[in-house]
Amino acid sequence: MWIFLVLQLINCQLSIVNGQSLTDRKYDYYFHEATRLRIQRQYDASFDMLQHCLAICPNSPSALYELAQYYLVLKQNERGTAIMAEAVKYAPDNYWYAQGLANLYMQQNKLDEASELLEDMAKRFPDKIDVTYSLLQIYNRQAKFERSIELLNKLEVRFGKNEQVSMQKFAIFDQQGEEDKAMAELKSLADEFPTDFRYQVILGDAYMQKEKYEEAYKIYQQILKAEPDNAMAMYSLAAYYEQTGQTDKYDKQLNEVLLNRKVDAGTKADVMRRLIIRNESSKKDSTIVINLFDRIMEQEPDEADIPMLYAQYLYSKNMTDKAIPVLKQALQIEPTNTAARMTLLGEAVKQEDYDEVIDICQTGTEANPDMLEFYYYLAIGYNQIQRSDSVISVCKRALEHVTDESEPQVVSDFYAIMGDAYHRKNLMKETYEAYESALEYNANNVMALNNYAYYLSLERRDLDKAEEMSYKTVKAEPNNATYLDTYAWILFEKANYEQARIYIDQVLQNDDDPGSEVLEHCGDIYFHTGEPEKALEFWQQAKEKGSESKTINQKIRQKKYIR
Repeated sequence: MWIFLVLQLINCQLSIVNGQSLTDRKYDYYFHEATRLRIQRQYDASFDMLQHCLAICPNSPSALYELAQYYLVLKQNERGTAIMAEAVKYAPDNYWYAQGLANLYMQQNKLDEASELLEDMAKRFPDKIDVTYSLLQIYNRQAKFERSIELLNKLEVRFGKNEQVSMQKFAIFDQQGEEDKAMAELKSLADEFPTDFRYQVILGDAYMQKEKYEEAYKIYQQILKAEPDNAMAMYSLAAYYEQTGQTDKYDKQLNEVLLNRKVDAGTKADVMRRLIIRNESSKKDSTIVINLFDRIMEQEPDEADIPMLYAQYLYSKNMTDKAIPVLKQALQIEPTNTAARMTLLGEAVKQEDYDEVIDICQTGTEANPDMLEFYYYLAIGYNQIQRSDSVISVCKRALEHVTDESEPQVVSDFYAIMGDAYHRKNLMKETYEAYESALEYNANNVMALNNYAYYLSLERRDLDKAEEMSYKTVKAEPNNATYLDTYAWILFEKANYEQARIYIDQVLQNDDDPGSEVLEHCGDIYFHTGEPEKALEFWQQAKEKGSESKTINQKIRQKKYIR
C-alpha cells in the first residue's frame, strides 16, 4: 500500500517538470530512486522500483541489467541470465553488460552460448584483449584447437613473438600429436630471442621429453660454452646424465650446480628437493643428502631457502639436535623468518629452557614487532624466572601493538599475566585493575578468574564476587585441582565448611601430589568439620612439604586451627 502512495506522490511531482518527455523523466526518477534505495540496503523497495521502471520502459537495458543482479543473488540463475541477455540485446554496444553475460555463460558451462557471444564481442570491441583470452579459454575447453591456433596467431601478429603464446601453441600441437609443429614453435621462440638462454633450455628440455637426447645435449653444451654458470642449463645437463644412465657424470654435474656460488639459492633448493625425492624413492642412505647439505652450508648461504629445507629434512629424520643450529643459521640470515623462530621457540619451551625462550622472543619482538606471540612467550619466560618488572614491561609493549583485528583472548591473557606480576610485587590495586581488564576482553578467562578470586579470598574481601568468579572456573574445568582448591578455600572463608569439605575432597581425588598450601587448606577445613585428628595429619604433611605458613607450627603444637 505504501509503495502505491509513494508512486502517486512521485507522479504528481514529475508532472510539473519541464524539458524531457514525461516518460523519460518518470523513468529516470524511478531508476535513480531504485539506486538510492539499493545503496541504503532497502533491497525490496529497490526491486519494486526497478519493476516500475520496466512498466514504464519494458526494453530499458539499465533496469534489466540491475534487475538481473537481484535474481542472481536470489540464486534464480536461469531467470537472472535470461534477463541479462535481454539487457545485452537492447544495449549491444555496452561492453560491460556483454562481458557480465559471457562470464555467466562460462560459470554455467554454457560454452556454445559463451563462444557465440564472445565472437560477436570480438567484432564489436576489437581493442578489448580480454575478449580474445576468454575465447581462447573456451576453445581450449571445447577442444576447438584449430580456432585456438588462429587466435594465438592473431595475438602473435598484434604483440609479437612471446613466451606465453608460443608455449600455448606448443602445448596444443603437442596434445594433437603434431610433434614437428610443436618443436618448430619452440625453436622459433628460441631464434627470436637468441641472447635469452632460458628459451634455449626450454627447447633442450622439450627434446629430452621426446627422448631426443643428442639434440638436447648439443643445446645444453652450446649454452654452457657461452655462459658456463647458467644454472638452468647446468641442472638440465645433470638431468640428461641421469636419464641416460651416466650416474658418475650425474653426481659430478649435480655437485657443480649445488656448490657453485653463482647459482642462486632458489635453484639450489629446487635441485635439493628433487634429490631428496630421488634419494627417498630409491631408499638410499640419508647421509648422502646430509653431506651434500653440509657442503652447501659451508659456503655460508646468504638466503634462508637452503637452511630451512635442510632443517625440514633433519626433522623428518628425527635429527632435532642437528636441526637446531641450522635453524639458528637461517635466523641469522633472515631475522624475520617466523617459521624458523617459532620452531626454535617450540623446542626451547619443550626443554623448559627459559633463558633460550627469552633470547628467541626478545629478538623476535625486534624483528617482528607486530607479532604478539613473541611478546606472550617472552612474558612467560620472564614470569618463570620471577622477573616481574620485565613481565610488566613486555606486556605493556605488547598492548601497544593491539589492533581491532587482535584476538580478544590474547589481549586478555596479557592483562592476566600482568595481574600475576603485580601481585608478586604486592601492588594489589594494580593487580585487580589488570584482572578487571583481562575479564573485559574475555569474561571466561579462567586463569584470571581463578587468581583474581583467590587473591580476594586471601584478603577476605568481596567474597561473594570471589565465589562467583571461582565457580565459573570449576564449572569450566570440574577436574582442575587448582580451581577446586580456590573454590573450597573461598567457601571456607565464608564459613560454609561442609560445602568446602566436599570440594577439598575433590581436590585430593584429582591431585596425586598436592602441595603444602593445599594440604594446609585440607587441615583447616577438616578441623572445622569436626575431624581435628585428620586435620593434624594434613598440617604435618604440609610442614613436611616445606610449608612457609606463619601459623603451621602453632597449629601442629596446639592441635587446633589458628587464623
